[in-house]
Amino acid sequence: QVQLVESGGGVVQVGGSLRLSCAVSGSLFAGNDMAWNRQAPGNQRELVAVLSSGGNANYADSVKGRFTISRGIAKNTLYLQMNSLKPEDTGVYYCHLKQFGIDYWGQGTQVTVSS
Repeated sequence: QVQLVESGGGVVQVGGSLRLSCAVSGSLFAGNDMAWNRQAPGNQRELVAVLSSGGNANYADSVKGRFTISRGIAKNTLYLQMNSLKPEDTGVYYCHLKQFGIDYWGQGTQVTVSS
């Protein structure tokens, strides 16, 4: 069993920055990709960034050059550094991990970008 807990969301003005964290606990094995997804009101959940177990990062086109996904040294924390935030970045941000075919999600953290 794996538990994911996000934190770091809040209200920020256009052009500002936030750093989200995802604390991972439980039976975590090596070799798993981890990702950040987000869901805006009325929209489907979308992939924002994914970090492979080998350290390769991929981003949605809408956040490339502004967001950076990373993992803590102990591998039990996932981060999302968000810079140059836009109103369209508003939504609930979720941490995601898939292990042995099971999807694990955190409860989400709200990010609101005000203009």
